[in-house]
Amino acid sequence: MKNLTRRPPSWAVVAALAFTGLTSAFMFTLVVPLQAELPRLLDASREDTTWVVTITLLVAAVATPISGRLGDMYGKRRVVIVLLIALIVGSLVAAMSGSIIGVIIGRGLQGITTGVIPLGIAIMRDVLPPSRLGTAVALMSATMGVGGAVGMPLAAYVAQTADWHALFWMSAGLGVVCIVANLFLVPEDTLVYPGRLDIPGAIGLAIGLTGLLLYVSRGADWGWASPLALGSLIIGVVTMLAWGVYQLRVREPLVDLRVAARPPVLLTNLAAIGMGFALFASNVTFPQLLEMPTESGVGFGLTMIEAALCIMPAGLIMMFLSPLSGMLERVFGARPLFSIGTASIVIAYTFVLLWSSEVWHIVVANAIIGVGIAFAFAAMPMIIMNAVPANETGVSNGLNALFRSVGTSGASAVMGGVLASMSVQVGDVAVPTTTAFQTCFWIAIVAAAVATVLTFLIPRTPPEEKRPSIPTRNIPLR
Repeated sequence: MKNLTRRPPSWAVVAALAFTGLTSAFMFTLVVPLQAELPRLLDASREDTTWVVTITLLVAAVATPISGRLGDMYGKRRVVIVLLIALIVGSLVAAMSGSIIGVIIGRGLQGITTGVIPLGIAIMRDVLPPSRLGTAVALMSATMGVGGAVGMPLAAYVAQTADWHALFWMSAGLGVVCIVANLFLVPEDTLVYPGRLDIPGAIGLAIGLTGLLLYVSRGADWGWASPLALGSLIIGVVTMLAWGVYQLRVREPLVDLRVAARPPVLLTNLAAIGMGFALFASNVTFPQLLEMPTESGVGFGLTMIEAALCIMPAGLIMMFLSPLSGMLERVFGARPLFSIGTASIVIAYTFVLLWSSEVWHIVVANAIIGVGIAFAFAAMPMIIMNAVPANETGVSNGLNALFRSVGTSGASAVMGGVLASMSVQVGDVAVPTTTAFQTCFWIAIVAAAVATVLTFLIPRTPPEEKRPSIPTRNIPLR
């Protein structure tokens, strides 16, 4: 009997996954417009309310490689649906809560959904023809930057015109739309790679990453040499070393470190730290520079929404350059595209270091950053997929997203620390000096320059060696 089931067209699959990625990335900037008001809204200290942002980052970093492994084992679409359910539950918890504990729990659950981006890239590898894969992956990878940049004006508008709980009701609604889109437009996995979930490895990774990221993200507030900060660092380092030894010895590790240690994968992931740093450095410095009062002699005195609109073009550029990135990757290869992207970041921060006296200077610099992020984020998953077997796609792209998260958390801590330490009192408010912003731009230049050097060290993958495979069984999901 003829099978009447129709497979969704490729464009619909890509659209559904890209919208899911945009929603996931939006969670990182969802509460950015509220940061200054959170102590009053939640009746808590400023130190406590920073956890509303930090917890999302921590959970995302830990959950992303684990969800990638689960996707490889049990079906990527199934895991995407589970992650979106966590987003909806977290949004509802925060929306119905008036206390800081409820909001932190909700934001933590929202952070779990970050794993949908590497899983979406892995799904594309499974279902799309090679001729369309590069462009689709470029679009999906770009959503990590697009979602935050485009979503920030929306979040700012909602925060200014409605009760702050509306942000979380909105995110819950977006989660529902994503689930419906994935159920109807994304095909079920036809291939899985059965195995055993390395639970001790997952626990060890969670403890180790939490210790390291707590030191990076909270060290400035605690004091870098304080017992709490150093204790987090020591626990993180010792646990990660033990975790690495365990992963090399266990039969079915959570992350195959031998694959992760391949030069293309390792160098790409190290460069990803610099790219994550460069992206988030602009998210920290540019809005503050635009919103600071003109009386400070540094800022431009824009409103929250006006500043967000100045940042938004970078996200639009990432989105519109995605098709071009895919075509360039097919013609020139992923590595040269990666080098162009990282070099563009160096140019952008050099530009704003030299010219930052007008609003349009910041807009231009941020637009150049958008170009660089679009090319770099398109290239990284392609380099990795060309270097790992199909059964490692989900977890390997998840690991790459983890390295980017390390870069973003590092930028948040370093930029925040520099701006706070180089401030002057203007009335009742401490505002960063011109030197503080210049120092931040120099640090971002160094991070992007190191990433650029690393891209030149990534070995080229000959065509006959691309996308290695391993013997596996095709197991249909019913």
